[in-house]
Amino acid sequence: MPPQSNTDDHVLTRRQIAWRLFWTAWIVYALHFATDIVREHYPALALGDHFSFTLEGYCGLHPDLFETPGRGCHIGNNPGVSMLAAIPYALARPVIDPVVARVQARRLASGQTEPPEFRTEWENARRFYRQAWQKGLDVKLGLAAWVTHAFFMAPVSALGVVLVFLTLAAVLRRDRLGMWLALLYAFGTPAFFRTGFLNHNLMLGLIAFAGFLAVWNPWEGRWLRPRTRDALCGLGAGIAVLFDYSGAVFIATLFGYVVIKRWREGGSSAAVRGGSAFVAGTLPGVLLLWFYQWKAFGHPLYPGQHWMPPVEWIDRGYQGYQFPPDPEILGLLLFDYRYGLFVAGPILLLALGLPWLSRRGGVAIPRLEQWALLGIPLAMVLFFGGNNYTRLQFNTGIRYLTPILPFLFVPAALVLARMRPLPAYAWTLLALVVSWPLAMYRDVERPLGILDPIIRTFTQGFALPALNTLSLTTGQYGDFFAKGVSPLPLFVLTGAVLYGIWSPRFRGDHAAKSRGREDAG
Repeated sequence: MPPQSNTDDHVLTRRQIAWRLFWTAWIVYALHFATDIVREHYPALALGDHFSFTLEGYCGLHPDLFETPGRGCHIGNNPGVSMLAAIPYALARPVIDPVVARVQARRLASGQTEPPEFRTEWENARRFYRQAWQKGLDVKLGLAAWVTHAFFMAPVSALGVVLVFLTLAAVLRRDRLGMWLALLYAFGTPAFFRTGFLNHNLMLGLIAFAGFLAVWNPWEGRWLRPRTRDALCGLGAGIAVLFDYSGAVFIATLFGYVVIKRWREGGSSAAVRGGSAFVAGTLPGVLLLWFYQWKAFGHPLYPGQHWMPPVEWIDRGYQGYQFPPDPEILGLLLFDYRYGLFVAGPILLLALGLPWLSRRGGVAIPRLEQWALLGIPLAMVLFFGGNNYTRLQFNTGIRYLTPILPFLFVPAALVLARMRPLPAYAWTLLALVVSWPLAMYRDVERPLGILDPIIRTFTQGFALPALNTLSLTTGQYGDFFAKGVSPLPLFVLTGAVLYGIWSPRFRGDHAAKSRGREDAG
C-alpha cells in the first residue's frame, strides 16, 4: 500500500479502514438476506451435488430452465456466478444434507402430503413454493440460498465496497472522506438491494471494475508490470462474459481503454502489446463459457438463449435483442418508477456533473479515466437499450444496469465531495431513504413502484426480507413469525458488533494505544 497523503488526523491506517469496511458491509449485507430463489441457484446446486451442468429435477421451477432434446435440462443464462457459488454450497453440504433428510423423514412420519399455505398475494410465488415442497426441495433451496448469499454474494459485494474506498482514498487523498463515501456506495446505492441474493449482474460489474482499476492504477503501485495489468484487465472482462453476455460490452470498452492508454504512454508498439495481453487475459473466461455451451447444448458458440423456448418479446430482433436501441427502453432503463437507474439510485445522477467539475479543475483524475468512468456506463446503457427483456424488470427491480454502479459512483462521489455541506447531506439522505427501504421490503411491483418500500418503512417500521418471508408461512414456526417478530433485536446486535469493529476500545490498534499514551502524558 503506498504512503498516505492525508490532511485528516487519522488513527486508522488505510489498510485498517479497508478491513473494517469489508466486515461492516459483509455483516450488514448478510443481515438483509432475501429468500428469493433465482435461476443461478440451480446450476450451483447441480455442480455442488454431482458436479454436473444438467438440472434434472429442477425443470419447471423457473421459466429460464428448459429441456433441450437429447441434452437434458439447462439454464438459459451464462453459468459463471453459479460455478463460483457452487463452492460454498458444496462445502456446506455436510450440514445441509442431514437437515434436509431429517425434515423429509419427519414429514413422512407425520403423513403430511400437502404443503402448508404460503400467504402471499402473488400466484407465481405460491405455485413455486407448492412445487418445491412437493419435490422435497423447499428446505434445501432455502439453506442453499442462504449459504450462497452469506458466504459468496455478501463478501464479494463487500470487496466491491473496499475497491471503491481504495479508489476514492487515492484520488481524494483523504482516507476518512473516502471511507464515508464508500459506506454511501454500500448502503446508498442499488448495490445494497442487488446483494440481497445471488446476483450475476452486480458481480460482473465488480469484476470488470477491478480489471479497470488494475490498468488505471490510481494508487501508483509499481509491483506489477503494465503487461500484467493489461492481462488482469482482460481476465476480469473475460470472466464478466462468463457471468453474462452483456460482459461483451466490458470486453469492447476495456480493450479500447487499454489500447488508448498504452498508445499514449509508448506509441503504437506499446498499444499492440497491451491489446495482445488484454486479449490473452480474456481467454480463460471465454473458453470456459464455450466449454459449458458445448457440454450443455452441443455447440460451443451459440448462447443459451439460442436454445430456449419462445417467451415474451423473443420475437423482437435476435432472441429479444434489437439494434439500434429503442428510445422507449432507454427511458425505462433510466427513469422507470420501478427499476429506473436514477430512481433506484438518485445519488448516481451526480456523476453527470463530472465534466463540469473537470472544466473547473476540481478532479484529480486523468482525462482518459474520466472518459472511461462515464463512457463505459454509457455503452452499457446503449447495449441494454436494445434488450426487450428490459421491460420484464417490473417485478424484479433494477437489474440490467447494475454492473455500472461502481463505475458511476466514483464520479458521483467526486462531485458530492466538492459540494457545500447542506446539499451534500441532502443528497446523502435521499440516497439512504431510497436504498435501505428497498433492501428491506424489496417489492416494486405494486402501483407505487420504488416508492412503496419507502412508504412501508415509515408506516410499518423496519423489516428484514427473511423475516418477511417467514411471516407468510404456516405451520409451527410460520405461525410464530406470523404474530410479528421485530427485527430490532437483530439490528441492535448488529450495531453492537459494528461498534466493536470500529471502536478504539476494542480494535487494539497500535496507533490508538500510542495516541492514548501521549494523551495521558
